[in-house]
Amino acid sequence: MFSNQLFVLIKEKLWSLSTVFLFHNTVKWVIMVEGGGKWEPYQIDMLIGQYNHEIDSKKRLTLPSKWRKCLGEKVIVTSGLDKSLFLFTQSEWQIIATKLSSAGFGNNGSRSFSRFFLSNAFEVDVDKQGRIVIPETLAIYSNLSSTVVLAGMYNRIEIWDEKAWKICLSKSENTADSLAEDLSKLGVL
Repeated sequence: MFSNQLFVLIKEKLWSLSTVFLFHNTVKWVIMVEGGGKWEPYQIDMLIGQYNHEIDSKKRLTLPSKWRKCLGEKVIVTSGLDKSLFLFTQSEWQIIATKLSSAGFGNNGSRSFSRFFLSNAFEVDVDKQGRIVIPETLAIYSNLSSTVVLAGMYNRIEIWDEKAWKICLSKSENTADSLAEDLSKLGVL
């Protein structure tokens, strides 16, 4: 996934630079670019951490200030898994949507998931106060109350009703050891 993000970033922002060097620096990936004989850092922020925020009566949700710069002026919000919502940057959405659309429509599972995921997607503006408006259909789908949790998942944000998040997190905490075993067998951990 990261290599696709890097390709998009280079294609969109760094295409004229001759050399790119990549290294990991604690919480951020840093790209060193050579331009005009001088190396300069270009950082890719990761979406990590969790934040509790309120949704107002107009379904406006303030995004954490730490994430705003990397999200841009428009984001994509869609139905997520486990009754959550997924929020993507435009460039990350391009990668995900392209993969889903290239799966074809010959397989029933592929068609069903694409309907669920792509047809429920909305491009929403991030206003000057860092707020987005959650579309009514998505607020109903995820049973959002006035308090929500925004959970950073590296390349996306999950938006949860606070009570649902606590239940899901509790289940995850109870099975974390066995899930780590499974991921280890796959070579992820």
